[in-house]
Amino acid sequence: MHAFPHHYHVSASTTTEGDVVLSGAGLPNIASQPPTEFDGPGDRWSPESLLMAAIADCFSLSFRAIAGGSKIPFKQLEVAVEGVLSKVERKMQFTEVKITANLTVPEGVDTVRAERLLTMAEQTCLVTNSLNVECHLAPQVTVA
Repeated sequence: MHAFPHHYHVSASTTTEGDVVLSGAGLPNIASQPPTEFDGPGDRWSPESLLMAAIADCFSLSFRAIAGGSKIPFKQLEVAVEGVLSKVERKMQFTEVKITANLTVPEGVDTVRAERLLTMAEQTCLVTNSLNVECHLAPQVTVA
């Protein structure tokens, strides 16, 4: 890992209508629009869905790193994130994030330890740690 601080640069470009084009050096562009809840088309990523995707991605990568360091093998991790957007003191903000993590492990893996690693991933996720929102983890470990 590189020394801190790390710096990340993203650009956005738009006109009076149509997509907002998000770009970063060496990355594919992402087209963004408002979600259907804000009368958008619903067929593009939105700031809201991108934030929930960042949480799911960060949780998944955190778990993968923790599981690797702990020598816990796993077959698959499926993560679903639901954000609750509310109005608080006349400001819109996410007030709750629900993370559902379904982990499949091979036979012989200590499922209690595996569930503990899921909790550690939630606690070390830099995205959720950077937000002022209550997060709830619903871990599930299945042996297959």
